Amino acid sequence: MAENETTAAAARPAVDWRSPSWLDPAALETEARRVFEVCSACRRCEMLCDSFPRLFDIADREPGGIASAPLERFAPVADACTLCDMCYPVCPYVAPHAYAVDFPSLMVRSRAREAKAGRTGRVVRELRKTDRNGRLMTSVAPIVNWASRPRNPVTRPILEWTTGIHRESELPRAHSATFSRQAKAAPPTPAPDAPAARRKAVIYATCFVEYHNPGIGLAARAVLARNGVETGIAYPECCGMPQLEEGDLGEVTRRARRVAAELGRWMDDGYDVVTLVPSCALMLKTTWPRYLPGDKAVERLAANAFDICEYVVAIERTDGLAEGLAPLDGGVVLHLACHARAQGVGAKAAVMLRAIPGCDVMISEGCSGHGGTWGILKENYDTSMKVGERVMRQSAESGRRFLASECPLAGDRIAHGIPSVTGGAAPPRQGPFHPIELMAKSYGLAP
Repeated sequence: MAENETTAAAARPAVDWRSPSWLDPAALETEARRVFEVCSACRRCEMLCDSFPRLFDIADREPGGIASAPLERFAPVADACTLCDMCYPVCPYVAPHAYAVDFPSLMVRSRAREAKAGRTGRVVRELRKTDRNGRLMTSVAPIVNWASRPRNPVTRPILEWTTGIHRESELPRAHSATFSRQAKAAPPTPAPDAPAARRKAVIYATCFVEYHNPGIGLAARAVLARNGVETGIAYPECCGMPQLEEGDLGEVTRRARRVAAELGRWMDDGYDVVTLVPSCALMLKTTWPRYLPGDKAVERLAANAFDICEYVVAIERTDGLAEGLAPLDGGVVLHLACHARAQGVGAKAAVMLRAIPGCDVMISEGCSGHGGTWGILKENYDTSMKVGERVMRQSAESGRRFLASECPLAGDRIAHGIPSVTGGAAPPRQGPFHPIELMAKSYGLAP
């Protein structure tokens, strides 16, 4: 088995979340003020999201700055954090610097404290139960898709009133047939003479692909089979990113142990692990090891897990890609997802797409503003659209035919926002696609 290129897990310190002081209100306040003082003096992250402008406004407006601001003034700072992790790679004060700033981990700690105090909203907790919700929606997919259409004047106002989901937010579609079920029904035959025929990979489906976009998984499996890779499918359960967002680390680590044990059995048989959504790859590769330091199964998985784009690039570099890639006329505007960039492996989706003959790839960087369940809520929707405006405008003005993002939720949010930033004047384009879907299209494996 190959090892992925991620170095972030080794560089980023473990989190002692079981320590009594970790949730102690006084200790948390002291650490928050310390980190906020460093951030307000630096301000490198001001353009990343809305958390930092809110923090810097406190520093500038309060007579005594961060040190004397009332504690309740900091709540909006944590509320605006989407855990995109983009501030960590650019921060000059992360460990091993003496300041050891880790803003995203501080936000998780804050939310864990809120959860312990019973201040996490019930609706948000229910929205984050992705497996349960996915199974329910699968059973009544046509009804769910009709009711969740943004322009449905009957159901969306009711949904907004009962759940707090903004009536204009794009919501994931439900599918009657899950990815696992479709993959089992029609397994592809690996090309025996392809350069990577010696490889084996198990695809960790992720909750989003399993229930909402099986096409990503089918495209990944088809591309890997064309390149000779024998594939299996595994989906024990969601990786726990939604629970991380609410600070439920007990649930996150429970899922980590179960998924690592299941995928470990595949690794015992010589399979690499390939994930289809960057958020899930980030959890497996860097987040789980930080909250379960010393867990051998979790550490082994972290060293042998790949994002799908990273894995295809590894095939290209080590074995060479199978012939048959055809040009995609019109070019691609590619949004690099926050959680893909946070893995520290480079712009692998762009490298992969540039293997397509003559493929004109324009990279769009920045947060889409979606942030899991964060950006769909009424209280955050306008801020979300403001955060994502830059990448929406870049995509609209790119002149490329295809819109792609490694994060399906980000891709949907960008496509959703383009008409608003252009006044409806943007030319039509195809997508959004996951980059692996464009590879499948180039191979003639997808329409």
